[in-house]
Amino acid sequence: MSARPDPQILSSDPSAVPDEALLDAYSEAVAYTVERVQDAVVFIAVQAQRGPSSRAGTGSGFLFTPDGYLLTNSHVVHGATSLEVTRADGVTSSAELIGEDLDTDLAVLRIGSSRSLAHAQLGDSSRLRVGQVAIAIGNPLGFAHTVTAGVVSALGRSLRSSAGRMIDNVIQTNAALNPGNSGGPLLDTRARVVGVNTAIIPAAQSICFATAINSAKWVVGQLFAHGRVRRARLGLAGSTVPLSRRVARFLEVEQASAVRVSEVQAGSPAANGGLKAGDTVVGIDGTPVTSVDDLQRLLDESRIGKVCVLRVLRGVQALFLHPTPIESLPRA
Repeated sequence: MSARPDPQILSSDPSAVPDEALLDAYSEAVAYTVERVQDAVVFIAVQAQRGPSSRAGTGSGFLFTPDGYLLTNSHVVHGATSLEVTRADGVTSSAELIGEDLDTDLAVLRIGSSRSLAHAQLGDSSRLRVGQVAIAIGNPLGFAHTVTAGVVSALGRSLRSSAGRMIDNVIQTNAALNPGNSGGPLLDTRARVVGVNTAIIPAAQSICFATAINSAKWVVGQLFAHGRVRRARLGLAGSTVPLSRRVARFLEVEQASAVRVSEVQAGSPAANGGLKAGDTVVGIDGTPVTSVDDLQRLLDESRIGKVCVLRVLRGVQALFLHPTPIESLPRA
């Protein structure tokens, strides 16, 4: 294994350090990380049944516990009739789906083993800085254990999942990803997982995304505890609409948009709480609601079964309604 790179070299004033030393330090940092983590990265082969036909797919994942639990993307394993995981040592075994969350595109699998398995250390994505080195390991286009490196390009992005919900706190990186990288780890130079690689923009170059590992930790906790991620539901459909300055002054709010309700499901918490189609929701429990994504984000586990206060505009009336959200059923 390579020696750990000297942090003094990495953090020194570049003008005082020879270019060769800086490049050597960068190379050592990447090599050190890969050697520490590569045995935890796995190749996932998927068989799924869609109607009368079956399909095969592949993706990446990484072990995060010594007893065989691994993280990947939901879109890699969703609908699978069989899952096979191949480790770095070439051993292939069947995998069990512990749980998945389509809204964050994350899934947890488990493989059996009679021995302790190599696994990756989970880091703290809240400590990331734009510009720091980011390293991805995965299986793009079937090329196992491919390594790419770049930098963290941006933090705090939002990305819409295949289920339609916004994934918050997404990391943007220019570490090259391709189909098959999905579910693999994004790493810092201390060999800690800081993100789960999840998406690319096909028409763009060097614009890739990873779900922050702190978000993934929360999802994993929910899947372990409940087998699903628990969220609250009001039972309405709506869209983001602008608020005029006149309306904002009338409501004494500074926000420029809110959620116009287009449909209220019969017998739902929203209906029972008095909400009607055509109402405009501007806040929940004192927090502004500026978009549908805001409303979805605020309807988390903490609001299940608890009366909330919706601030609503109905015609020229400003109302406070008191629905009680219920638990949202998991997506199929």
